Amino acid sequence: MTPLRSALPSRFAGLSIKLIATISAVILLVEIVVYLPSLANFRANWLDDRLRVGVVGARVLDAVPDVMALPRSLTDRLLTSAGAYAIVYRREGQSQLIELADPVTPEVVVTADMRQRDLPTLIMGAVDTLLAGPGRTLRIIGPGDLDQTMVEILLPERPLRQELLDYSGQVVAISLALAMLTALALYLLASYLFIHPVRRLTENMLAFRQAPENGSLIITPSARRDEIGIAERELAAMETDIFTLLRQRRHLADLGLAVAKINHDLRNTLTSAQLLSDQVATLDDPKVQRLAPRLVTTLDRAIGFAQSVLDYGRETSVPPVLAPTAIRPLVEEAAFDARLSGHPAISFSNAIPDSLVLRVDAGQLGRVLLNLLKNAREALEAAGGRVEAPMVTVSMLASPQGITLSVADNGPGLPPRARDNLFVAFEGSARAGGTGLGLAIAREIVDAHGGQLSLVDQPAGTRFDLLLPSALLVKNQGM
Repeated sequence: MTPLRSALPSRFAGLSIKLIATISAVILLVEIVVYLPSLANFRANWLDDRLRVGVVGARVLDAVPDVMALPRSLTDRLLTSAGAYAIVYRREGQSQLIELADPVTPEVVVTADMRQRDLPTLIMGAVDTLLAGPGRTLRIIGPGDLDQTMVEILLPERPLRQELLDYSGQVVAISLALAMLTALALYLLASYLFIHPVRRLTENMLAFRQAPENGSLIITPSARRDEIGIAERELAAMETDIFTLLRQRRHLADLGLAVAKINHDLRNTLTSAQLLSDQVATLDDPKVQRLAPRLVTTLDRAIGFAQSVLDYGRETSVPPVLAPTAIRPLVEEAAFDARLSGHPAISFSNAIPDSLVLRVDAGQLGRVLLNLLKNAREALEAAGGRVEAPMVTVSMLASPQGITLSVADNGPGLPPRARDNLFVAFEGSARAGGTGLGLAIAREIVDAHGGQLSLVDQPAGTRFDLLLPSALLVKNQGM
């Protein structure tokens, strides 16, 4: 039997770690979706700040009639504060330039037009800057503070890229911390609401499976009204039923063993009494001759009852061993064992074609046929002269549902009590002193073959239909 601890998953393979990983992954995915617009906004603000410096420079240019007269220290300070190589101011088709004393000739220039501020464009620009290599120059274009004015700033892209990388690192760190804190909080909540109750159910099922007769292992349901509460209550009810059934089975097994021993001794006693009654029946006393047959009959019934109980007790639930079996010879053998073949008063007809072969357990199916044929013979013998030309017939009918073997007689039929309790052990006997075990065992055998055994209503006589599935058919050339 598997130990409880080894059957349960480890902490790193159970629901807990899967829940934490799933929550963290979802939060990180959400952060990634939020990160791109945030990155684009950060870059746009950075570029706007540089444009404001350019606008200040444009105002200086407007205030000074001669740009060339500006002190070089002032223009260099202006460009240094903006981190720019040059500032271009455009107004009414005219351009004015402020550049460093030592002009820079850029090799690779990329343009950032801040007049286009739609989100996809901003995101693409931010990603392009983040993935760019060193040495690029950025050309920022934006409107000035007056109508029909335009400001351009030429500056290295490297400071912007470095700030974007620093910002991304901060976002990653915050996202990881937020994901872990959120996952931990949700995990604690989910553990209290779901994981611990589910683990409790799992541990209880494994423990109860190992010792189902231990009543202390029956789970105690909580007061929850959700699906887990329903599962707890249903599990408790199921375990209670299993516990009760196992107790009953043990009691019935013990009782059956005692009854079998008593029945065996009783059968031996009855057999001895039957031998004595046979000897008594040979006496010439008229009273003895009159009472002896009744005594013999009573003892025969008692011995038959004891033997039936023993047979039923020895009956085991062995699955049928299916093999191709010719049905007509099987019926002939069952009729011989049932003392129908060559019966002086009852005719027997075997209408099963010689070609019918089914995959069945010959021994078990033979018991079913023997029981049905024996019941038919006993019913006709009990009816005596009330039935004209008594006959038992075994026939076959093929249909889409399967192969039907019918055992019918033209006797008086079953009494109502037998019909109401048909196939019920110790209840379904049609004759006095019978046990009804034969039909109960016959139905179990037919059910094990995947078929059905049923009583067919008809105006006179008794007919049992034994329906076997078509999958058991091997061949039947006469069909």
